[in-house]
Amino acid sequence: MSLPRALDGIRVVDFSWVRAGPWATRWLGALGAEIIKIEWPENERGRLPSSTTPQDVEVNFNTSGNFNDTNVNKRSLSLNVRTPKGLEIVKRLIAISDIVIENFSSRVLRNWGLGYEELCKVKPDIVYVSMSGYGHTGRNHHYTTFGPVAQAVSGLTFISGLPDKPPAGWGWSYMDDTGGMYGAMCALTGLYHRNITGQGQHIDQAQMIASVPLTGPALLDFTVNGRGSRRDGYPPGNRAHWPGTPLANNYRGPTVAPHNAYRTHPGDYNDWCVIVCHSDEEWQRLVQVMGQPAWATAPKFATLAGRLQHQEEMDEGIEAWSLMLGKYELTERCQAAGVRALPVQSAEDRVEHDPQLRHRQMYLELEHPALGVRKIQNAPFKLSETPAINHLPSPLIGQHTREIVEGLLGCSHEELLAGYADGTFWPSTRERYAYMEEMLQ
Repeated sequence: MSLPRALDGIRVVDFSWVRAGPWATRWLGALGAEIIKIEWPENERGRLPSSTTPQDVEVNFNTSGNFNDTNVNKRSLSLNVRTPKGLEIVKRLIAISDIVIENFSSRVLRNWGLGYEELCKVKPDIVYVSMSGYGHTGRNHHYTTFGPVAQAVSGLTFISGLPDKPPAGWGWSYMDDTGGMYGAMCALTGLYHRNITGQGQHIDQAQMIASVPLTGPALLDFTVNGRGSRRDGYPPGNRAHWPGTPLANNYRGPTVAPHNAYRTHPGDYNDWCVIVCHSDEEWQRLVQVMGQPAWATAPKFATLAGRLQHQEEMDEGIEAWSLMLGKYELTERCQAAGVRALPVQSAEDRVEHDPQLRHRQMYLELEHPALGVRKIQNAPFKLSETPAINHLPSPLIGQHTREIVEGLLGCSHEELLAGYADGTFWPSTRERYAYMEEMLQ
């Protein structure tokens, strides 16, 4: 007998798109909530073809790899809510739901007739989570944003990069993922409050503001020390200290050595392991793991000050040893001796070769009707009594329209046919998919 899931019986109407909002509802779905994604093909940017579309499948609304990882555990209702008929249908759906989530800029859903005040008339205890870039209050609430844009205004972009060069940014849109996790937390908090008091509420989350706490030490450096954000020397990445830069604590933490990525056997592009020793005692453990080579036992390396002063020589000696071992074997030897070391892993390493991630079932296969069997990110946490797991592949666009309209809302099949004919459930000018034609039989 399968265990219950924490959010069994909770229904979420999901108006979100692209990444941040869908990332929130993805995890609510993994926890057991029924997620009904409201979509319209004319404005669903998240479904557009991307570099993540597998090369062996047709490029269309249903084959973006990024979309299909972001939107597991959901059902799709294709519905034009900007028509009177579509608006009436979605309000009927909200009336029997618990949570509404949207991540448009502040005016959009209000202009559609789906703002919080309007929905309170339909469902007085609705938990309504807004995840806009700038929030719904303040002079700039109408600004539109995107993950990397939010990173910039939050301060994260400024502190990333090389001195005297343009700020580098963070690469992936971390603000979308961070905003999504905050969104899920907000929804759960609102749901708990409703269950205790019987009252719903509007939760106004701003993606840009949610990213500000991630600047942590840089913010403290200004408020406590009066120093503005800076990019001194090389960024504090592989090494804790770089030649020509002050021996001072950086935003990541104390300056220590060794603290670097070292090349491992056979020395190809992806053969690296990071080794860090936070104390003289840990350094002595590493010396033992390396077999006590004569260079490492020299007094000049016995203290942190000496290792920082002779860091180049020390790193060359460590790498001469690390190149004799594969990164996973090196990791095992160091960890067994109490030395902090872990391999630098590519996407392939994480998905195919990491035994811990395999044990934690981080990547489980799901069969998608358009993409076939693919590995999908699973929940990064474990619940002993109410498991969180991907139980549905991401939906084809409008895949569950009949199921929701007829089965959940009790409309007749004739009403479904009429909705397709008048453009409520699918644009009249756009060709329908084969599974839609089957719905209409």
